[in-house]
Amino acid sequence: MFGSMKSGANAYAKVGIETGVMAASPHKLIVMLYDGALTAIRNAQAHMKSGNIPEKGSQISKAIQIIENGLRASLDREVGGQIAQGLDSLYEYMGHRLLMANLNNQPELLDEVHRLLSELRDAWNQIGNTPPAPVVANTAPVLASA
Repeated sequence: MFGSMKSGANAYAKVGIETGVMAASPHKLIVMLYDGALTAIRNAQAHMKSGNIPEKGSQISKAIQIIENGLRASLDREVGGQIAQGLDSLYEYMGHRLLMANLNNQPELLDEVHRLLSELRDAWNQIGNTPPAPVVANTAPVLASA
């Protein structure tokens, strides 16, 4: 008659996530993408270890989608210059490593990508915790023109 307790909890969690996304700053959205990819990789590691191949594949696919359609797609390669180009290459590399981890059941590749994403997430958080540099007004006296 009513949905299961699990489906109710999932619906509640989904509303919480959607509300968090709508209220998040662009910086926080990137952190949420990193968190989602890291969680998917941790889940994939657990499923790989337990031999649950379908769920392992599902979680690795989820991590790849977050990296490709979230993190990589959000790069502004024109404004971001070399940093954006470097991140683009790194995200492409991570997607390839995740695919290889899935195809060959290589947990060390999942560990590698998890480490890389964790380092990027930590750096991104540091950027968010750094207050913007103060704007210094030009205090030189203005000379009257003759």
